[in-house]
Amino acid sequence: MQIIATEARAARAAAQQVAAMPEAMAGVVAAIGDAGFAQSALAQLNRWMPMCWWSIYRLFNDAPPTIHANGSFGVDDGTAHCWQVYRQQLYRHDETFHAARERLSGPTPLLVHWDAREIPAEHRAQIYDRHGLRERLSIVSADEGDALLAINLYRHRSQSAFSDDEIDAVAATARLLLACVQRHLATSRPDVMQALTPREREVCERMLKGWTYDGIAADLGLSAATVKTYRDRAFDRLGIHHRNELFALVSGGLSA
Repeated sequence: MQIIATEARAARAAAQQVAAMPEAMAGVVAAIGDAGFAQSALAQLNRWMPMCWWSIYRLFNDAPPTIHANGSFGVDDGTAHCWQVYRQQLYRHDETFHAARERLSGPTPLLVHWDAREIPAEHRAQIYDRHGLRERLSIVSADEGDALLAINLYRHRSQSAFSDDEIDAVAATARLLLACVQRHLATSRPDVMQALTPREREVCERMLKGWTYDGIAADLGLSAATVKTYRDRAFDRLGIHHRNELFALVSGGLSA
């Protein structure tokens, strides 16, 4: 694991790496506020350097994390599954951001670089080994209250490891990419149900429209008992217990 001061490493960034950045970042800026920001912005970043996945989430000291964007480029998209696994249990034991939290001071972000082989065994097995991830490079910033905002960039085993020049280039771009992400989060409401499975989401979407369990069951070709099972699983993932909390969550009244 490396913790990297972005300002120090930015000064070393190779000219050829930085030269390819402006056009890609212009595309990221253009995607701000779009519903498809996660996929569009990641595709733009891949014009600059290879990244198979990315995820953007907030971490708290005393509450479950919240995800705000996730997507893939060029490989199977397992980001939603990984988030479900992470939020259900792994985040409780995740120490990969602890050192960054201790060193953060002011608005300047840090880079945290983890090779998959350094990740604790259970976390590595369920996320990195299962999906063929090689490493993670995270831009980590202090957020409101005691939260951290993490922009996580992943490389697949089919891709080469991040080189020193690439890490320096990400350091040079970290504040700009962070500003783009923060602007997107400020101008768009996160899709709080993106962590759900497709069937759980279908059930919750119909609940939000006021459908009865019998109506949902008939529409989806399920039994009412099965609909309630999907509801319970969805509520567990979202950290809520009642239908009114689902309405509040989607309208921005709660944090996932």
